[in-house]
Amino acid sequence: MQRFYFDHNATTPVSPEVLETAVECLGQAYGNASSIHHFGQAAKQRLEKARRQVAALMGCQERELVFVSGGTEADNLALFGIVRNTRGRESRHIITTAIEHPAVLNACAQLQREGVAVSYVRVDAHGVVDPDEIRQALRPDTVLISVMHANNELGTVQPVAEIAAMAHEAGAYMHADGVQALGKIPVDVDALDVDLYSVSGHKICAPKGIGALYVRRGTRLGAIQFGGHHERERRAGTENVPGAAALGRAAEIAGERLEAEARRLGELRDRLESAILERIPHTGVNGAGAARTPNTTNIYFDGIEGEALVIALDLRGFAVSSGAACSSGAVEPSHVLTAIGLAPDRARASIRFSLGHANTAEQADALVEAVAAAVAHLRKLSPVAV
Repeated sequence: MQRFYFDHNATTPVSPEVLETAVECLGQAYGNASSIHHFGQAAKQRLEKARRQVAALMGCQERELVFVSGGTEADNLALFGIVRNTRGRESRHIITTAIEHPAVLNACAQLQREGVAVSYVRVDAHGVVDPDEIRQALRPDTVLISVMHANNELGTVQPVAEIAAMAHEAGAYMHADGVQALGKIPVDVDALDVDLYSVSGHKICAPKGIGALYVRRGTRLGAIQFGGHHERERRAGTENVPGAAALGRAAEIAGERLEAEARRLGELRDRLESAILERIPHTGVNGAGAARTPNTTNIYFDGIEGEALVIALDLRGFAVSSGAACSSGAVEPSHVLTAIGLAPDRARASIRFSLGHANTAEQADALVEAVAAAVAHLRKLSPVAV
């Protein structure tokens, strides 16, 4: 049986070019990038080349990038590194949204346990935050605003630049989780005017275990782990040179393909959406009407359980998701979908399809047929009438 992958927001396959870079680096650049001998300096050169490649995709200076282990660490370093490093204030307050990734939400929960006040701003029915809601949440002691650039479940794109302007006007830092945006839509951290921006390698066809945090020059970021003087003393630990080199190559490829691939995937996503909505009654697109990343659609199928449909499609050779991969197995409905106003039953009946470089129109058409058959079967078995 042929298998087709439509879960690229969870992770992406490592591209052949990136794999070649990683393997070559593992075999040849095995020195410690902090060593001053030939082998160490060879590794250092590969590390700095990767930094230049990632910086070019993000529109920043290479010295403003910190290599980390992935998006979760990048988010944690941004939040804890800013808030814990804020001194001389009687109280500290941060603002985020109700639809953030758990890497941000759970970091905020920990900061609350440490005495930091957190405001969770709601989003509209399309999954977009209103900047006026952010403005209303601002306080004199607000030190940080954290709003994701693109949502991992809906693909909705947030007005980050407008919110960043508010943050700076109020004397606060601005962080954006860009894990689901980089490589899918243009990212220019200067134009966005953010102070911190998180990215992850395994979302753009690099291996897991590598990511980066953009830290604007002059941002007072404290360390959250302690050891050597790596990454300009912002992230201790021997650098993952092969991982960084792979991320650099992936960023280079993403930049070369960005415009054409975004257009192709947008057309493919629209083809998939319209066919499903036309073929299958009692369906709808969550987040429709908002600006979205071109590869992502989230569709509800009333009368079924999303997890059952995921399994049914897997048995037919198609990999999809009922939500964020890090929340797989959760009994509660998606916090993102309930935040946009979906009832729990409809939230549980929703499926995310996220497309990638290898997906074709033929695969999308085959997926539609599989979804139609699986939904019809599951609705026959369902005790809920639609």
